[in-house]
Order: sequence, then structure tokens, then C-alpha cells
Amino acid sequence: MRAILQHAYGGPEVLQLTEVSRPEPGVTEVLVRVYAAGVNPIDGKTRAGGGFAPQVGRPPFIPGWDLSGVVAEIGYGVTRFQPGDEVYGMPNFPHRAGTYAEFVAVRSRQVARKPARLSHAEAAALPLAGLTAWQSLVDTAQVGPGMCVLIHAAAGGVGHLAVQIAKARGAYVIGTARAAKHDFVRSLGADEVIDYTAVAFEEAVEAVDVVLDLVGGETRRRSLEVLAEGGLLIPLPRGLDVSQEAAERGLRVAPLIVEPDYRGLEHLAELADSGKLKISVSRELPLAQATEAHRCIDSGSATGKTVLAVIDQS
Repeated sequence: MRAILQHAYGGPEVLQLTEVSRPEPGVTEVLVRVYAAGVNPIDGKTRAGGGFAPQVGRPPFIPGWDLSGVVAEIGYGVTRFQPGDEVYGMPNFPHRAGTYAEFVAVRSRQVARKPARLSHAEAAALPLAGLTAWQSLVDTAQVGPGMCVLIHAAAGGVGHLAVQIAKARGAYVIGTARAAKHDFVRSLGADEVIDYTAVAFEEAVEAVDVVLDLVGGETRRRSLEVLAEGGLLIPLPRGLDVSQEAAERGLRVAPLIVEPDYRGLEHLAELADSGKLKISVSRELPLAQATEAHRCIDSGSATGKTVLAVIDQS
């Protein structure tokens, strides 16, 4: 099968299209014919030797965690799927998964049925970012009606999904983004959008129940200023630790690393199929252009998600 193989840690140029052996599904696994693979910022950080490189291990390996495709075979003991079923997921994160390939063997309970309303490209863009937002806002913060949520980087891959999930849960949503992206963020349902390049957000917001920080650095410490008493800061990605300072102020901090979760995927699929969750795919490139896809995510300026089309569906 065709796959992108990473031979060393480094820049996007370390990604090479090659031919490798097709995997076989083991016990409780399904073999998925991958139609599309999502590309996430953590893919680039791990490729460069940061991120979850310690969990992935030494090259060579096939990168990638997000996928959407069709079940080609099932291993012994699998009861949830049959060959031909459309599935999507984020298998094995943060350890090796190898979704930048035409086939991947995954644990059957780490994937779910693909949202019928979404294309494979849209579905492949959803798992890691969507589960990050879901596990942050729903499982951790238990966001509900009457709550106020501030989402930093609201136009990004996780942010644009978090805005919609928070709105679907009945929250009042404030997002930060550059002025050029305000219309996009408002179209997702945000009640307010702050241009962080023109206004200090801590001077424009107060008494927020939950802050989802997708930026890090000093944004994390400044976010403590806007939380109501007992408020919750969810810091992503890992970085500056403000937990002691938060505790001194009567605030909470809940660091989170997203985990594979088929139940969460099913909830996301329900939202997508009901029209309450739309996925913005800003770039869709063929598998052979994985290097270009990584240059895009490394820039840090993308709106929405980048996806590799493993199968040409045109």
C-alpha cells in the first residue's frame, strides 16, 4: 500500500511517499481502507521531535492519527462493524497510529460510524479536534445553559468546533480571533468575538465560567483575570503551569490530553448529522503532498482544518 513514511525527526521534508506492507487486523481490530486523513498541529510538532515524539518512538514510522474510511476486514471478536461500514476516529493517540496510509488496523472501539452528513474529508478533520473540544467542554467543564465560555483561537481547528459545541450546550460563547476571521467565528454561533491584536481580552471580558486556552504562554496567565470565582481554565497545549496561582485565587485548572473515545465520536456524529456541528476544511491535499500539508499547519495561521485525500473521490 502507499503510505507516508517519516525516516527521521525534522522539517516537513522528512515525510516521503513510499510503498509498505499492508497491515492485517488483529484480535478486536478492524482494517480500515483510509479515504482521508486529518492533519493536526500536533502532527507537525511530533514530526519535528517535540509533541508526543517520546510516545511515538524512533523513526521510521507512518505519522497521523485522524482518519475516515471504510472497514475492509474485521479481526476475531469484532461485533460492532462489518466490512463496508463507514467509520471515523482517532486511534491509539498519543501512540503510533499511522493514518497517513491507504490502510490501517485499529481497535474497533476506538472508531465510530462516520457521520452520514459529512464527506470523508470533513469526517477525517473531526476526531482529534472534535474530541479535544468535547472532552474539554462537556466531560471536564460540563458546560450547560447559562454558562459563559471564552475560547481562545476560536477560528482554529479545535476552536471552531469548540464554539459550536458550547453553543449546542446552551452556553454564551466569546471567542478571540484576528479581525479578518470575525465573520467566520460569528457564523459558528459565537455571541461575541474579540480581536486580540487590537484589544486586551482581559479588559473586554469578565466573570467567565470556563476558558478554553488553545494558545498558551502568557495568554494562560492573563486568562485567570477573566474567570469568575470558582471558574475553570482548561489549558491546551501543555506549557506554562498556572495551577498554583489559580488555586490562590480560588480558581481551577484542568490540563487535558485528548483520548480515543468512541462514545464521544458518536456524540459528535449526532451533532454533525443534526446540522449543529460543521467542520471547516480549509485545505484538502492528496496524500503525496503531505509535506505541503505540514508546511501549512506549521505556519499556525490556518482557519479550520487541513486534510489529506488518500483516495481520489472526484
